[in-house]
Amino acid sequence: MQAEAPETAAVPHQYVEHFADGRPSAPRERLLAIEAPVAIEINGLGYAVMMATPADLGDYALGFCLSEQLIASPAQLLFAQASEVPAGGWMLRIQLAADDAAPLMERARLRLSEGSCGLCGIESLEQVMRPLPPVTARLDVHDAAIFRAVSALPDLQPLGRATRAVHAAAFCDPDGSVRLVREDVGRHNALDKLLGAMAQAGLGAGDGFIVLTARCSFELVQKAVLAGCPLLVTISAASTLAMQQAAAHGLRLVSLARGDSFLTD
Repeated sequence: MQAEAPETAAVPHQYVEHFADGRPSAPRERLLAIEAPVAIEINGLGYAVMMATPADLGDYALGFCLSEQLIASPAQLLFAQASEVPAGGWMLRIQLAADDAAPLMERARLRLSEGSCGLCGIESLEQVMRPLPPVTARLDVHDAAIFRAVSALPDLQPLGRATRAVHAAAFCDPDGSVRLVREDVGRHNALDKLLGAMAQAGLGAGDGFIVLTARCSFELVQKAVLAGCPLLVTISAASTLAMQQAAAHGLRLVSLARGDSFLTD
């Protein structure tokens, strides 16, 4: 079964296709993935502006706060409200419980100080390379399950099929059955949306594995480690730092995954 793309994810666009023999096509229509600035406001503080696809923003709000380590559980997020703004883009207003706002205030302080002096740059580097808790979940996933998940994913990417311009993140059972999929123009956003959707559904990352249609960067590894995911599968190759981070924190990493092959250490 193929899923349908959300209405807020793509818009129609007219184009003309040109061929090598010089023939142009008649005007045609295709869908373009929406990329828009999403301003994230948390407890009244401007926290970040992300370029994202404005769909599944409730999942995104929760996944973003979890990945940023602003909260430890969905219950700490009181509400999230997304609205389109006349100037262009979206505002995502998030409210955390007052008792849980201390990490937010400290992170906001660091963000406001970034770039003002050399020492602040060092603080920023320390934040990027901060120690992460080891992944303690262990999962027995056979090769056939990885091939099954990777082969099934294209039919579950409606926005990807329509636009050829977005990334997908999927959560899979140990047998390779795909449970949840989220899409976005940004690979980090797609993963945050997935983590938020998993938290909403009560799905623990330690009970399955994640597949990403993206290059495996260290930020994606960090998000997977923080979520407690034991296995991360990526369609493209991993960077050096991604490999190092995964090995250091007990995350099994599979890269260049196809329907009939993949790479692993």
